[in-house]
Amino acid sequence: MTGSHWRRLRTAITLNPSKSEVVGFPPEEEVPFLPMEAIGEDGSLALDQARPFSKLQTGYTYFRNGDVLIAKITPCFENGKGAVVASLDTGFGFGTTELIVARPRSECVDSRYLFWIFQSPEFRGFGEGAMYGAGGQKRIPDDFVRNYRAWLPPLPEQTAIAAFLDRETGKIDALVEEQRRLIELLKEKRQAVISHAVTKGLDPNVRMKPSGVEWLGDVPEHWEVVALKRNLEFLTSGSRGWAEHYSDDGALFLRIGNLTRDSLHLDLSDVQRVSVPSGSESERTRVRGGDILFSITAFLGSVAVVPDDLEPAYVSQHLALARLRDRTVLPRWVGYAALSSIGKGHFLASGYGGTKIQLSLDDIALLPIPKPPAAEQRAILAYLDNELTRITSLQTAAEEVIALLQERRSALISAAVTGKIVVRNFNAQEEAA
Repeated sequence: MTGSHWRRLRTAITLNPSKSEVVGFPPEEEVPFLPMEAIGEDGSLALDQARPFSKLQTGYTYFRNGDVLIAKITPCFENGKGAVVASLDTGFGFGTTELIVARPRSECVDSRYLFWIFQSPEFRGFGEGAMYGAGGQKRIPDDFVRNYRAWLPPLPEQTAIAAFLDRETGKIDALVEEQRRLIELLKEKRQAVISHAVTKGLDPNVRMKPSGVEWLGDVPEHWEVVALKRNLEFLTSGSRGWAEHYSDDGALFLRIGNLTRDSLHLDLSDVQRVSVPSGSESERTRVRGGDILFSITAFLGSVAVVPDDLEPAYVSQHLALARLRDRTVLPRWVGYAALSSIGKGHFLASGYGGTKIQLSLDDIALLPIPKPPAAEQRAILAYLDNELTRITSLQTAAEEVIALLQERRSALISAAVTGKIVVRNFNAQEEAA
């Protein structure tokens, strides 16, 4: 790794080139336009939007074929949004103002190699540290890019490195995509297993009868189908005004984010705590073991069953708390019914509020519940525990494979753009192959 190859990027690129290059272009002609969502985290561009040149001359970011784009705002920068501009019919285009445009000097740096520098964990890591602003408005400054020290070997070597990374990361990305497809299939399998178990039971030879519910279909002949309200002792939602009681300690305050979309477990990885005021209103919203919690303002269908050993906890106004009157219907059975096609169909049909779909307490109370005998419920729940544990293990393994592949990808990029691996002969090896 030759020391003389380390240079600040300002010696090899022009940053944010002037729009004066396209003065005189016909104002009525359409040119490509890139909003942030058209720029992928994998270097891809969606070139399906265009606007009249006259509408883009001011207030937007200019670039042309061969330029390299970097998203400068959080979280797009950290996520690696960026691309090499290519295949623009007009030769140039415009995009969101949240882009930095780096134009390689052809005698100094290859476009694809520059893209991989910007994708490297070193560039991203140092960039995060250089960001200015607050919260969701943090951005990397132009000067960070200008002053970044990069390893710039001779152009033929840069081209070889870029080709090597294109191919090797492509292989890794394909493997990651396979694992993501597997995860989606496992999620579908989970849904199918739950839905079949709570609507058909475990006996494939049992006689069936119409349930009377369109999206439920037939159920075993000896089952009832009842509205949840038939077995409710108590149904409520949380109170407003808890925000003034937020504290660093005290009781748990359960919110939508603590409910999961594919299991009955509470997710307590991110919790809010409250100091609890005295009075009947706070007691009304305190949960007990066996209570069933439903999301009613977002992520409809999210549900959890409160474990018996949960510390003191209260619910927000965005959750419904259902408490069963007896054990002829088990809490976890109700929870799985809500997660199944029954719950999805019912909540989808019941939601109101236009773009902000919500559920009322009546919607929760009217949830149809297939009701086998309690002993059969317990047998089906034991079966679901086993099957869903197996599916979860497979999903966890796939997620671990993805994490390892992504670590490998980052390490490969880092090593290639800092000269720690030699790929000078990559193109020659490819041609020979």
